[in-house]
Amino acid sequence: MWWRRYSQADRFELYIQVTLYSNVVLLPSVLVGAVAPEVVPDGRAVVLAAAGTVHVVLCVLLLRAGIAAYLGRGPRPTRLIRVGAASVVAASAATLAAYPDLPPGESEGPALLALLTFGALYAVALATVVRPAVVVAAVGGLGGAALFALGAAQGSVAPVGLVVVLAALLGGFVPACRVTLWTLGMVRELDRARQVQAGLAVAEERLRFARDLHDVLGRTLSVVALKAELSARLAERGRPEAVDEMLEVRRIAHEAQAELRAVVGGYRAADLAGELAGARGLLASAGIACRVDGDGGDLPTQVQGTLGWVVREGTTNVLRHSEASACTIALGTTDGAVTLTMDNDGVPPGTDRIRLGNGLVGLTERITALGGTVTARLAGPGRFSLVAEVPVTRP
Repeated sequence: MWWRRYSQADRFELYIQVTLYSNVVLLPSVLVGAVAPEVVPDGRAVVLAAAGTVHVVLCVLLLRAGIAAYLGRGPRPTRLIRVGAASVVAASAATLAAYPDLPPGESEGPALLALLTFGALYAVALATVVRPAVVVAAVGGLGGAALFALGAAQGSVAPVGLVVVLAALLGGFVPACRVTLWTLGMVRELDRARQVQAGLAVAEERLRFARDLHDVLGRTLSVVALKAELSARLAERGRPEAVDEMLEVRRIAHEAQAELRAVVGGYRAADLAGELAGARGLLASAGIACRVDGDGGDLPTQVQGTLGWVVREGTTNVLRHSEASACTIALGTTDGAVTLTMDNDGVPPGTDRIRLGNGLVGLTERITALGGTVTARLAGPGRFSLVAEVPVTRP
């Protein structure tokens, strides 16, 4: 159906607007039917109807602009507020000119009723822009005083009745209008929050994918670059080992393709034992002696996967950003925590601080999600240490 094209918030807003507009449009007929059912249609009634119609249209426009301003879709309708106030005065003056005197035996004439109606309609529309307390105080005070004055001028013996009716209308419709707008604002705010949440979920997934892609391809491309450079040097010297190195580059490229497909599919998880073995082999092929202490085979799967990403990123950093000749990877467990330390001797001379790249930032996010910590520091002259500590609960 056609309404399914609109969100629930749009449908609720449409319902609220129809309700408020209906109140403004139907209130005059209800008041006339309830308070003055005996008014005889004549030329003066036409004047009253015309003034009321113009005033209702202006109040509807003010109501519409007030709703837009309350929801932050438009400016404050200052001009319509002034025009609406002028319409109350003009319509009341026109009605007083048409009904200058009370009919014999009547205590409440059409002029008093018209002033009551015009003031109530304007108050309801004004409540969308001005606070209810201000509207009730201003319109109620001025309207009540005007009703008493007109009642006394026309010789009415009971203008108090219309004052009570005005107070009841203002006390009921004005707060109800504001509460309705507040409810609409809350629904719109919740709708915006839902949209923001969906956008954040998409952004988080994009960051996760980018992080996994960096972790997968960073080390592989570094190894390919090293192998290609080694193969080129061997080829320049006429060594037959250049063919073997290029075959190794092809094998690594094929593995990278498989890993990339796994990342895109969202099913890849780093395996700690496989990452430790891969780190040892890759570092050895780059001429870096690597020693591994511990295997972490008894750790929970999630912890192993996270530490596997630590080994992968640490190996990438050793290959790309250091001049290491030796690297040590150690796994240590204590009560309730496991610590993985990667230490190498490849810090260039004169380095006095460590700059965290995208890979280490991604590692920090992974480890922090498990309640752990990541520390990258200079461990001594020419030495760099990457320490990841993760809490673990053993069965």
